[in-house]
Amino acid sequence: MNLTLKIWRQAGPDAKGSMETYPVSDISPDMSFLEMIDVLNDQLVRDGKDPVAFDHDCREGICGMCSMYINGEAHGPGRGVTTCQLHMRSFSDGETIYIEPWRAAAFPIIKDLVTDRGAFDRIIQAGGYVSVNTSGNTQDANALPIPKDNADKAFDAATCIGCGACVATCKNSSAMLFTSAKVSQLALLPQGEPEAARRVQRMVAQMDEEGFGNCTNTGACEVECPKGISLENIARMNREFLKAQFTSEK
Repeated sequence: MNLTLKIWRQAGPDAKGSMETYPVSDISPDMSFLEMIDVLNDQLVRDGKDPVAFDHDCREGICGMCSMYINGEAHGPGRGVTTCQLHMRSFSDGETIYIEPWRAAAFPIIKDLVTDRGAFDRIIQAGGYVSVNTSGNTQDANALPIPKDNADKAFDAATCIGCGACVATCKNSSAMLFTSAKVSQLALLPQGEPEAARRVQRMVAQMDEEGFGNCTNTGACEVECPKGISLENIARMNREFLKAQFTSEK
């Protein structure tokens, strides 16, 4: 396959960026999208040019690092896949592909396609955890019966990898889907009940402080989420937040 890549290049957070054009040839349809960029970067390095900076880690669809906008879609044209799981057979020979970083005020660009998603970390730090006694007197997990339906929903919420596709897709750059997934995975379990009110209040407050927009109710976040995180989690978080308003815990 021969392709034309139009990639956003930006030297640093305060630099002015622009789209640059790069031709690539002899791309195998079986390559992943990141492998294709590796080929481009190898070519750039051989030519004495600065390679394209992009985030990656596991390349197995687990870590959520490979975040980029491809032809106007988060993670590209595939559904239920991350960029590293997207294969070049999804594109046509001779096609022009536009590649950009996430566009959100809360995700400032570091360089090229790399954005700072530390805002997600700070939301989790605000309350996305449970306090556990590790003194040696801890209970076995099986000692706490959990309804199968709740366990399944908690597990589904916990599959969120924090890639930020929901934020990049939302026209308001909302982090409601991400935050609600992190709230839900604990709200559905008895281990999460003692800190439930404090958790949802703190995480929502941190989400707002980071500059994310409000939910648009359009559902684009669920469509583009590589893990299929359900909008039901947003409804659950709203219920948890409303309930927390009637407690004295802050």
